[in-house]
Amino acid sequence: MIKITLPDGSVKEFQNSVTPLDVARSISDGLARNTISALVNGKQVEVADPITADATVQLLTWNDNLGKKAFWHSSAHLLAQAILDYYPNAKLTIGPAIENGFYYDVDFGDETFSEKDFEKIEKKMLENAKKNSTFNIRSVSKKEALEAYKDNPFKTELIENLEDGSITFVTHDNFTDLCRGGHIPSTGIVKAVKVLNAAGAYWRGDEKNKQLVRVYGISFPKQKELTEYLERIEEAKKRDHRKLGKELQLFTFSEKVGAGLPLWLPKGAKLRQKLINFLGAAQQKAGYEIVATPHIGHKDLYVTSGHYEKYGADSFQPIKTPNEGEEFLLKPMNCPHHCEIYRSSPWSYKDLPKRFAEFGTVYRYEQSGELHGLTRVRGFTQDDAHIFCTPDQLIGEFEKVIDLVLYTFKSLGFDDFTAQVSLRDRENKEKYIGSDENWEKAENAIKQAAEKKGLPTVIEYGEAAFYGPKLDFMVKDALGRSWQLGTIQVDYNLPERFDLHYIGSDNEKHRPVMIHRAPFGSLERFVAILLEHTAGDLPLWLSPEPFIILPISEKYADYAKKVLDLMENSDICGRIDDRNEKTGKKIRDAEINKIPYMFVVGEKEAATDTVSVRKRGEGDLGTFSLEEVVTMMKKATNNQ
Repeated sequence: MIKITLPDGSVKEFQNSVTPLDVARSISDGLARNTISALVNGKQVEVADPITADATVQLLTWNDNLGKKAFWHSSAHLLAQAILDYYPNAKLTIGPAIENGFYYDVDFGDETFSEKDFEKIEKKMLENAKKNSTFNIRSVSKKEALEAYKDNPFKTELIENLEDGSITFVTHDNFTDLCRGGHIPSTGIVKAVKVLNAAGAYWRGDEKNKQLVRVYGISFPKQKELTEYLERIEEAKKRDHRKLGKELQLFTFSEKVGAGLPLWLPKGAKLRQKLINFLGAAQQKAGYEIVATPHIGHKDLYVTSGHYEKYGADSFQPIKTPNEGEEFLLKPMNCPHHCEIYRSSPWSYKDLPKRFAEFGTVYRYEQSGELHGLTRVRGFTQDDAHIFCTPDQLIGEFEKVIDLVLYTFKSLGFDDFTAQVSLRDRENKEKYIGSDENWEKAENAIKQAAEKKGLPTVIEYGEAAFYGPKLDFMVKDALGRSWQLGTIQVDYNLPERFDLHYIGSDNEKHRPVMIHRAPFGSLERFVAILLEHTAGDLPLWLSPEPFIILPISEKYADYAKKVLDLMENSDICGRIDDRNEKTGKKIRDAEINKIPYMFVVGEKEAATDTVSVRKRGEGDLGTFSLEEVVTMMKKATNNQ
């Protein structure tokens, strides 16, 4: 008798070997039709794989993320099959599922592959999918695998790194690929496909290796879902922060300055400063102290922290000085500097917690192919803070940081989010520093704090920082895309590495616990996500130009200046459009530039100390006295 435990805790018993599909059928025919993958004892398997002992089973449909992963990974096989149909000499490498869809890296040799080839590949994929071929996995020996791919150096390299007895091939129709598994039952489930893009990608992400063509695609079980997805993609193009940043004159990049190093234009710098002022005010109320640290640090600082060992070889190279053997690094993190600030003074338990905050610019080398607008850069400013507290204060301080993150999200219109508890990889602990005891204490603290705040959480293994676990906030934007924004980390390790301590009530030295936190993450990435979430229609209090004054002719320039002075005296900044253009064009330009309010002034307004107010997207609101306009704008700009 085999006992199968389902996610709700119920148990089903079967006489003999059973498959996940059999389990689904025992519940309902409808569930069996919709089950496309399964987790057995936490491992993703095919629905036809036999289960020969008691097990926990989770049935996966298209509506589950892991179900989509199996669907898209299977579709990658269809993509590879279609490519070989037209390019039989192409060499395949890897084809994983990604967050939205899948890709396959291919060496096309001397042949070219471009956008003009997309349509024929899509047609061939659907033609092959309609055959409704099953995905069949079989084990092969290492010798057999190497023989099968003797003409493919990429697959050969992969196989050479695998253990004999753990190698499998998967076959559907006339196509076979090296694969570990995780497929849908058959190709017929795939009803709609789209090849999205083709871009260069180095083999295994190493610039020293050969450049391949990465073919991106996406697929769905219904044509309607593909149509809706493509509509969202078109909307996303309109909202692309790179496009909006250029149109709204917020930021730019220069080849002479260097790739991945953004230049903030005056309007963008205003937006950036408003975000700093907003969080700075909230931090001051929460008891944070502002500190400032240099853009470089001695190499030994990052050796002590562990950053050099983990990232040194792949980051900016050391800066040498005239002194023999003296090296500095561009600052990759603020936390080592803050540890040294803590070390600079003796502390008692009565002094803790110490909360050091800094909008600190850091530098990390990213490969040029991975740079993307403001979301992936080489120099960025973190809204960083580090809290040094006693172990007894840890849960309470963590909860206060959660409150600060939630306040930030609410003020900026991010209402749909998930809290992710990011823990160590259970199989590969070599990537991390510190003892198991410290990691367990830190992980338990995060779970307890999240539970006490009533946060719904998901657990992800392998997503922790190298020095400690963290609580990551995954925010959905207006298009339903998920972004990782705020993060809070618990760290027992850096206080040990920097030998930090405080004097306890027993007059003995004790080790503080360190909390790392950044509600924005980085100003650059946060601005990018905010622009795409709002389509550039920023909240009024964040707008670089909340209003613009439009005199209908130069005769009213003095009155326009009077209105501007009055607004600026009330700390509400804007400008005058004094171009020699018709008022209608000025209004259209203000709408395009997403300026929230337009104040039109002419003879009547100058004579009565009023302005004619227009609101972007709503049109004419009527005529208001100057006092009423100031009151209205104060209320609107303070409404965060």
